[in-house]
Amino acid sequence: MISHIDHLVLTVSDIERAVAFYSGAFKMEPITFGAGRRALRFGNQKINLQLLGEEARNRAQVGSGDLCLITSWPLDQVMAQLASQGVEIVEGPVMKSGACG
Repeated sequence: MISHIDHLVLTVSDIERAVAFYSGAFKMEPITFGAGRRALRFGNQKINLQLLGEEARNRAQVGSGDLCLITSWPLDQVMAQLASQGVEIVEGPVMKSGACG
């Protein structure tokens, strides 16, 4: 069903420190997108960084994650598969910018 990851979001206490770490340790490419948001690109994927305390914009809760996956399945089949596994869709589908556009 899933072919690869488009992007994921990490909540960090210091965005510039996270950029310095990931770009230095793993040679990821720092990028800026949207309204000044920071991310790290590697291959065809990216890690979006969000500042601790500002995660309310995507309704983050304990145990939740922000992970964008790529599939060749039609959206209705993906939704049906998730529902069959008891996954509650809190928000979506929605348009988002990702590593691939």
